[in-house]
Amino acid sequence: MLIAGFFVQGSRGVLMIGTGAALCSLGGLELSIREHFAGYRSHTFLLAAAVSVAVLAALFYFTPGLSPLARLALAGLAFAGVAWALMRAFRRRSGLAFKLR
Repeated sequence: MLIAGFFVQGSRGVLMIGTGAALCSLGGLELSIREHFAGYRSHTFLLAAAVSVAVLAALFYFTPGLSPLARLALAGLAFAGVAWALMRAFRRRSGLAFKLR
């Protein structure tokens, strides 16, 4: 989709490029999930940020009356909670808090 989108003219090509970029991002996220939970490499902040962005998007669409600062605060709390849980999961699996390579 990503490569073909560069050859298609108009809004359809832009949609194909966006879809291809989203699919590539999902593939990278899936790889980081597998590496993290296998204890190979810690991707704590990347995975917590993905959850935080999803929470922020849900708050944007489902709570239109909520202030932007409150949305950011809730997304930050989600980031902190998920990062803590992911760090504990990685520590259980690998025996280390972080693995640098």
